[in-house]
Amino acid sequence: MKFTFVPEYRFNTFDMADADFLTDIGVKGIILDIDNTLEPYEHPLPGEHVIRWLNSLRDRGIKAAIVSNNGRERVELFNGELGLPAYYKAKKPFKKNLLRAMSDMGTSPDDTVLMGDQVFTDVWAAHNARIRAILVPPINDKRDVLTRFKRLLEKPVLKKYEKRKNK
Repeated sequence: MKFTFVPEYRFNTFDMADADFLTDIGVKGIILDIDNTLEPYEHPLPGEHVIRWLNSLRDRGIKAAIVSNNGRERVELFNGELGLPAYYKAKKPFKKNLLRAMSDMGTSPDDTVLMGDQVFTDVWAAHNARIRAILVPPINDKRDVLTRFKRLLEKPVLKKYEKRKNK
């Protein structure tokens, strides 16, 4: 896999990457970001839509794990009912915790994807670990200066994705 910031897949919401799609592309494990990917920061627990989606994946034999840069309290509270392998303060884009998640799930880079909302943490981390990336737009994009700057830097990457998709 050639290193790039461009994700392999992009969807408008996390649940558009359904079990049929993931099975069709050979996925046996999915590594998930929480904040602004599955739920906004303000939602401490997974909603019914997240639980239904995860159950539909499990029913098809697709395992899931959480890898988040957020702190222990946030990740453990969110994961309490889900019971997934979960890593907090993961330091994405570094790959260490993605490799641990794949080990926990019994998957390999060839049959694992990572889903997140940020190019320079999630997509970069996925590609560091040699796995495919699914990018979703942030559910509730913070508008502080740093976030606006990062989103501005993501625009050329997203244009490359659109150009590649349209070929």
